[in-house]
Amino acid sequence: MTELADLRALVTNGRRLLGLDLGTKTIGLALSDVNWQIATPLETIKRVKFTPDVEALLAIAAKFDVGALVIGLPKNMDGTEGPRAQSTRSFVRNLVPKTPLPIVFWDERMSTAAVTRTLLAADASRARRAELVDKMAAAYILQGALDRLGYGDFQSE
Repeated sequence: MTELADLRALVTNGRRLLGLDLGTKTIGLALSDVNWQIATPLETIKRVKFTPDVEALLAIAAKFDVGALVIGLPKNMDGTEGPRAQSTRSFVRNLVPKTPLPIVFWDERMSTAAVTRTLLAADASRARRAELVDKMAAAYILQGALDRLGYGDFQSE
């Protein structure tokens, strides 16, 4: 595993970060801009099995010239890790041998709840919320990591 603070040294300028909200049925994806300032919801992958899920994920990473993955780690409110966090760690352990991309975890506590509140405030229908929540949660996760990195001055060459 890579530490968030080490990404700048590991990722070539101009490459994007891909944020993931790993769920049991879907994987929400969000993409950073090349300057690592803004996270944008990208899409949602419907999960099937590990191998096709990873193939879809890595194809998207290649398409958008992604330099690293930021994966939401679903911790409990007290900071401990429960079954969902263990499942995420297991997915990542299996993913590591399949890609050279650096992978970092980002604490995703409350990301889905925050996004759902935003969608409710925007009066989004239940169907629209279901369609958007995973990729928006991925953007929320990725934006948190980008804000922590604080690379407003990290310009592509």
